[in-house]
Amino acid sequence: MSANQGNTSGQLTLRRDVKFNGVKVFSATMVADRDQLGEKVSAWMASHQQYKVTDIVVTQSSDEAFHCIAITVFYWEDVESRRK
Repeated sequence: MSANQGNTSGQLTLRRDVKFNGVKVFSATMVADRDQLGEKVSAWMASHQQYKVTDIVVTQSSDEAFHCIAITVFYWEDVESRRK
């Protein structure tokens, strides 16, 4: 469940059970790029298996001319194992 699931008021909802120490944001406005966004996220996750994904938030925004999709991946990186 996302930290903002069911929140349509635009207010930030914090969940103490979702811990993270890293964030990766993928975004696209062009149609072809939006169509490939899920594959880009999957490829990034496959190449960063040392990270434990703790939450993913998908956001859409638009104006008269452009539609933007953003996929925000929150993850936990074991910093101690990185130092070894």
